[in-house]
Amino acid sequence: MAKPVALQFAAPKRGLPPKHFADLTQEERIAALAELGLPKFRVDQIARHYYARYEADPLTMTDLPAAQREKVKDALFPTLMTPVRSIETDNGETRKTLWKLHDGTLLESVLMRYPDRATLCISSQAGCGMACPFCATGQGGLDRNLSTGEIVDQVRAAAATMHAEGRRLSNVVFMGMGEPLANYKRVVSAVRQITQPAPRGFGLSQRNVTVSTVGLAPAIRRLADEDLSVTLAVSLHTPDDELRDTLVPVNNRWSVSEVLEAAHYYAERSGRRVSVEYALIRDINDHPWRADLLGRKLHRALGPLAHVNLIPLNPTPGSKWDASPKERQDEFVRRVAAQGVTCTVRDTRGQEIAAACGQLAAEDRAAS
Repeated sequence: MAKPVALQFAAPKRGLPPKHFADLTQEERIAALAELGLPKFRVDQIARHYYARYEADPLTMTDLPAAQREKVKDALFPTLMTPVRSIETDNGETRKTLWKLHDGTLLESVLMRYPDRATLCISSQAGCGMACPFCATGQGGLDRNLSTGEIVDQVRAAAATMHAEGRRLSNVVFMGMGEPLANYKRVVSAVRQITQPAPRGFGLSQRNVTVSTVGLAPAIRRLADEDLSVTLAVSLHTPDDELRDTLVPVNNRWSVSEVLEAAHYYAERSGRRVSVEYALIRDINDHPWRADLLGRKLHRALGPLAHVNLIPLNPTPGSKWDASPKERQDEFVRRVAAQGVTCTVRDTRGQEIAAACGQLAAEDRAAS
C-alpha cells in the first residue's frame, strides 16, 4: 500500500488578483459601468473590443468617450499578467511564455502552431497540489488558484498574437499548470467565455476545448451536468491502483474504477469521446501487461468512446523519470489497440524549451 501523499485541494491564501472585466457577470459589468456614469450599451461595446479584437487597454477603445477611458481602465482592466520571457522552438511554431502575476506568482502558457490549427495550452492554477512525482509543477506545490480573468487573459493574449499573424486561435487545452477541476467554478466560467460568440466570448467551438483532470471523480460528474461538449482528458498514467497510488496520489481518494465510472458518465452525457492521457515512463508503467490491462479496462468502461493519448515523457532535469524507448512505446500502442481501443502517440512539441508544464517556472525560481 502506497503511503498517502498530502494533496492541496484548497489553495494557500494569498492576495486576490485585482477584479477584471472577465471576472464579472453581465449584470456585474452593467453595474460597474453605471458607477462610472456609463450607460448599459457600453458593456457590449467594451466586450467586443476584448473578445473580438483582443484589446485589453480601454485607452485604445476610441469609440468610448475620451474622458471615460482612463476610468474604465482603472476599474475593469488592470494588468493581470506581465511576460517575463518567451522562448521558441520548432522553427518558431512553438512558443512558451512565462508570465508574472500581480503578486509575483509565475504561470506558463504554450502556443503551438500547426498547418491546420493553432493550439494554446493554458494554466488554471499557479502550481499544482496533486503531487504527481514525475511532474515539475506537482513537485513545486500549489501557490494559488488563478482567477477567471487570469485564465481568460491567457487566451486573449494568444488570440491577439494569432490575429496579428493573420490567423486564428482554434484550440485551447487546459493542460498547463494546475488541476483544472480543483479550480472548478473559475474554469467553467472561463470555458464559457472561450466558447461563447462575441460579445460574450471568443467564439471557439466547445469541441475544440479540452479540460484535463487527474481524476477528481465527483467534479467529472459535475462537469458532465454542465451540458458542455468540451473534450474530457483523464490523466490515468496506469490502469492499476497499486502503481497509480504512487504516480497519481489522488488515486488514494478515487480509484481507477471510480475515475472510469465518472468518465463513462461524462461520455454518456456529452456524447464525446474521452481522451485518456498516459505518460509513458521507462520501466515504471510501460510493461506489456499494463498495456493489455489498460486496453481491457477502457474497452469495458468506455468502449468506442475511449481514446488513449500516449505521451512520451518530457523528463524534468535531474529527475529519475525517463521516457520509454520507441520500440517499447510502439509495442504498447499495438497492445492497447489489440483490445479494441484507439491509441495514438502525442506529437511532442518543445522539449528543448522545457515545454512540459512547470519546467520553465521551476527554472526561473531556481535562477532567482
